[in-house]
Amino acid sequence: MRILIVEDEPGISNFLKQGLEEESYAVDITEEGKRGLQLALSGEYDLLLLDWMVPGMSGIEICRQFKKEFKDTPVILLTAKDTVDETIFGLQAGANDYIKKPFHFEELLERIKVQLRSNSGEHSVFKLGDITLNTTTHQVFKSEEEISLTQKEFALLEYLMRNKGIVCRRTRIIESVWDIHFDYNTGVIDVYINALRKKLKLSEDENYIQTVRGVGYVAKEV
Repeated sequence: MRILIVEDEPGISNFLKQGLEEESYAVDITEEGKRGLQLALSGEYDLLLLDWMVPGMSGIEICRQFKKEFKDTPVILLTAKDTVDETIFGLQAGANDYIKKPFHFEELLERIKVQLRSNSGEHSVFKLGDITLNTTTHQVFKSEEEISLTQKEFALLEYLMRNKGIVCRRTRIIESVWDIHFDYNTGVIDVYINALRKKLKLSEDENYIQTVRGVGYVAKEV
């Protein structure tokens, strides 16, 4: 899942980026409002975190314009403003939630999870054949056996399962799971795919993670 943070205080944005990446989210940050709107309108984000007051264009205006194109993508406003009128103003601009600075990261994280669950219509559980992945408990089971995965292995499997039946291009995988946006040797994906296949003990009849030569991978029930 990819999150865009528009925040002009580097201490806050870098803190949020580090914390969210530790939770397996891919995160982009910008401190300038117009650049934030440009990135948001690329359509590559699952959720936006917008500071109300950023240079160039306010978070409110970013939210208002963004929601014209992507009304279903959740937006959370981060702000020191806390009057009832200001809260109502933010929500009327299209924001899905509103959190006052200073805030606890754990609270923001839960608010993000709620918005992403509501937007996806999922209950945080994904299935692929006899494989079950639960994003809430961060557990993976194959039949009744729990499979121990590293953070990146879990994030890769989650990405593939969320996009079940869709061919995932290698560049998109490396951007979403590793948060790398430049020319990079995507061979690291092959290493992790092989590790996943081994840990999941996939037999020849359980070709759930299929290679699409020259393109990428697809999670598909046989």
